[in-house]
Amino acid sequence: MRQRFVTQPYILKWIAEGEHFQQDFKLRVDDARKISKTLSAFANTVGGRLLVGVKDNGQIAGVKQEEEYHMLEWAAEKYCTPSIQLSYQTWKIDDKIVLEVQVPEAVNKPILAEYEINVSKAFLRDHDENILAPAVMKDVWQIAETDRPEKFFYSEKEQALLQALDQGGSTLSKLARTTGIKRQVLQKILAKLIRWEIVDWRLIDGIAHFQLRE
Repeated sequence: MRQRFVTQPYILKWIAEGEHFQQDFKLRVDDARKISKTLSAFANTVGGRLLVGVKDNGQIAGVKQEEEYHMLEWAAEKYCTPSIQLSYQTWKIDDKIVLEVQVPEAVNKPILAEYEINVSKAFLRDHDENILAPAVMKDVWQIAETDRPEKFFYSEKEQALLQALDQGGSTLSKLARTTGIKRQVLQKILAKLIRWEIVDWRLIDGIAHFQLRE
């Protein structure tokens, strides 16, 4: 693991930003299975930075970097499927060491994390939290970028869905009732339209809402 003890502005600037979409603080890493959810969430979104040795409120506590390093490697290799290649940087602040962990965005998604014994699930990053990926995202990840056509010719079901979405954001259940399309079929259509950047989604109170992209 590369060590770098330099002046402080970069790391202090990051800590001052607080936890957010691409940054998380951990006082220490003492549960490899638990931290694998954070690794999965960053990898399945746009990547991110984990600062170990920093409390949730931004107070610097410091860590013994070798112990944290081994726990993180265990999480990335044993509890993430496929495994994640992490990169590390150490920072020294007033004789306290903060471990910076860079989690790259996965090329092939999803990255699964062991949710409980022998049960793995995909996570996403939502603001400063790790959330279970909505079922529709599994279909989105299965659609190749090259599958996007130059021109769109919408089927009758796709037209009905787009018309329903034109009335405003809605959940999968409500869209199924409005359009009369079966949930499984509707989910696959939504996944295709999300992948083609025609439809957006967001979580509200833990439930996925879909809307036309502006």
